[in-house]
Amino acid sequence: MSLKDRLQQDLTDAMKARDDLVVATLRMALAAVTKAEVAGKEQISLSDDQVIDVLGSEAKRRADAAALYEDGGRPERADQERAEAAVLARYLPAAIGDDELAAIVAEEVARAADAGTSGPKAMGTVIKAVRARAGTTADGGRVAAAVKAALGA
Repeated sequence: MSLKDRLQQDLTDAMKARDDLVVATLRMALAAVTKAEVAGKEQISLSDDQVIDVLGSEAKRRADAAALYEDGGRPERADQERAEAAVLARYLPAAIGDDELAAIVAEEVARAADAGTSGPKAMGTVIKAVRARAGTTADGGRVAAAVKAALGA
């Protein structure tokens, strides 16, 4: 069963259970997936990794909105956004740990040094390699910060 099928099945189950939060969140998520599928010149069917990317961006959008609502003095709306982000988090892979990320970064920095690049010049190469190895489990900001710290840039 694909991730999109699982989202649709969970939406049906949430409708039957009359869980308004989950229904609204999954409808929003499926709309974002459909929008990504029809974007561009022709319609495509997204792979599970692409659906995870869409869900990740939606979860990040919810977290950012929650922070803005909190700063704006609307804690009830911030709680709603956090609850929606928690629903989306059920479908996302677990984030890579800091120790594991640091180990991958150290290996890729060493590999870049062996290839003759070091310091800030190696940053792009190392980030690309770390992102390839960590996949969707590592946030780009965390990867960039870890690489920058490791390279001393």
